[in-house]
Amino acid sequence: MPLLTLTSDFGQQDYLAGAVKGQLHQINPEFNITDISHHLTPFNYPQAAYICRNSIKNFPPYTYHIIMVNLFEQKPEHLLLAYHNEQYIFCADNGLLTMILETKPEIVIGLDLDKNSIKNTLYCTRVIGHAINDIIQGKSLMQIGQPDIAYTEKNSLRPLLGDNWIEGQIIFIDNFENVVVNITRDNFEEQRKGRSFRIVFKRDEMIDKISETYADVPEGEKLAIFNSAGYLEIAINKGNAAGLFGLQDFTERSMQSRLFYQTVRVYFE
Repeated sequence: MPLLTLTSDFGQQDYLAGAVKGQLHQINPEFNITDISHHLTPFNYPQAAYICRNSIKNFPPYTYHIIMVNLFEQKPEHLLLAYHNEQYIFCADNGLLTMILETKPEIVIGLDLDKNSIKNTLYCTRVIGHAINDIIQGKSLMQIGQPDIAYTEKNSLRPLLGDNWIEGQIIFIDNFENVVVNITRDNFEEQRKGRSFRIVFKRDEMIDKISETYADVPEGEKLAIFNSAGYLEIAINKGNAAGLFGLQDFTERSMQSRLFYQTVRVYFE
């Protein structure tokens, strides 16, 4: 039974997420569809890349990942099908693919869209669904679409580095309003070099140790932790860090005046 994941910026207020699943089941009733999220913030590529990257790597080999995020940034002529690390990824040609993978994929082909068709979300769904069916039936990727197609590349959002500091951007705020920063444990330790540190945000808020669990500090106290994906997280034990500190997630459309509320800097001493 083919395993498919579905990620989008549709939200759950209207019919679209359900209609996409209906279209896929019409193509193949055996599709086993799992939702990742439909609540990605529109146009927020760093957030989408973080969610997709850390979900995809936990799925079994040969899972089909359908990512419907900002499908129509430009008038589409094709969709992308990538194969990388034994995973299939379908998405728009908008740069998100390389942000998710943080490298060039092993194989990328273009799935042509009919020039005479109305290129809406459900049409794109049918194109992807038929491509998955073709793969299941044994067709090679080179038979399904255009091999070696030129595609848009964007770099993932990376922290800034100095001799004695590292500065990260807030890429996600979870349901508990914990704040996730694009500094991984590996980034942190490589830059730290065994030194003591201060994690600073909102001018005068400071944390000088990494906790293992939220319960390491008293209720209502702030803490820093590396989450299960390995990213630095600012939290409050049984509290809402983003709301209390006025922190916001970074977007490519952020204004300069908002960056103060979207960055976290670590000083090493």
